[in-house]
Amino acid sequence: MVRISRVSTVTAVIAVVAAALSGCGSLAGTAVPGEIDVRSLAVGDFPVDKFSYPSDGDDDGPMLEGIRMSEAVVTSNQVDPALKFGRGSKVLADPAAAIGFLANVSEPVLKNRKMVVGYAASGADLDDPEGQTSPESGATAITVVALRFPDTAAATAAAEELEDADIGVSPDNRRLRSEKYPDALVHWRPGVASVGAFLAQDEFVISLFVQRPKADSKDLVSWVDKTLAAQLAQLGRFRPTPTADIADLPVDPENMLSRVVVADRAGQVPDPDRFAVYGRNYLIDSADDQPARARLLDESGFESTAYADGSSVARVRDPAGAPILVDGLVESTGEAYEPYPAVAGVPGAKCLRLNAQGDPQHQYRFRCFVPYKRYVGVVSSDNESEVEQKTAAQYALLANSL
Repeated sequence: MVRISRVSTVTAVIAVVAAALSGCGSLAGTAVPGEIDVRSLAVGDFPVDKFSYPSDGDDDGPMLEGIRMSEAVVTSNQVDPALKFGRGSKVLADPAAAIGFLANVSEPVLKNRKMVVGYAASGADLDDPEGQTSPESGATAITVVALRFPDTAAATAAAEELEDADIGVSPDNRRLRSEKYPDALVHWRPGVASVGAFLAQDEFVISLFVQRPKADSKDLVSWVDKTLAAQLAQLGRFRPTPTADIADLPVDPENMLSRVVVADRAGQVPDPDRFAVYGRNYLIDSADDQPARARLLDESGFESTAYADGSSVARVRDPAGAPILVDGLVESTGEAYEPYPAVAGVPGAKCLRLNAQGDPQHQYRFRCFVPYKRYVGVVSSDNESEVEQKTAAQYALLANSL
């Protein structure tokens, strides 16, 4: 059973279990002065030699662009600091995935206008009620979606058609106007404390859904305005891949994925949850305290992170940032994990073990962080022996890859 949250190991409850491993084998790599000889580590059957995955994404190009678009969508705390509870984010690989964030009647529009890919992120000022996947009625919550189309004309047409489809869902829906963003297409249902909006921007359509505690149209439009202001600024910092070049996007442009320990390297293909490289916003989107997570990433000099089969590797600006990232993430794991003895042969590794307050159906029993120079590996397992081997293998792989 895979026991890891949708947002992967680094953004979920993370910790490092480093267990003392010793052994020998014919592993690649030589000792560097001041470092251990990684050939002495018991890595089991995990491959630890330097490696590179095939380069081009080909048919997976749109998905790779969608993963890149995690940096094109604003985090909720950037809109308003009170929106500290991240509700997660998602690559929208096709129209069928996108209608999870739009009205069902929108799918023909997305197909006809040849939607390329999309990305959605959500946050609120209150945590979702336990066991629920929707904000409570008294919360302020926003969902921001960026949809990519082949060109500006397609995006402009799509925004208008999406608005018409959305507003046609109910005869009670009414249009609203934003004075600050007159091109925004805004609508609500009087008496309902939420508002929807679409705005075409270059080859993108921005879709907003805002929930507030009270059904006040002026208040709702003011939240559309402040959300659009933050989102347009974020989108302006993003450089989309030209449509003609999307098929040529590299799967692992900086060899981040190749540094993540996996049991089997064969058959790995781009997947937003299982095999992908993300920037900082992805880690913030699911954090219970987005401002604290953002501060940690800034203080550690975080640059990017790669996920592969439940393990991950993050890269920071310089070696001094690696222990800062490890300590900050371990500290943020909450009460479901407790310290666990680290592997004696792996320098700097830290570990946690799930306790009685944890949920073994959705959380791994063991989690470990493994710092090495500018990198932090994260490994997880329900099996104590396996997590020890993965911890050692992650350190050896990082050492052999640099």
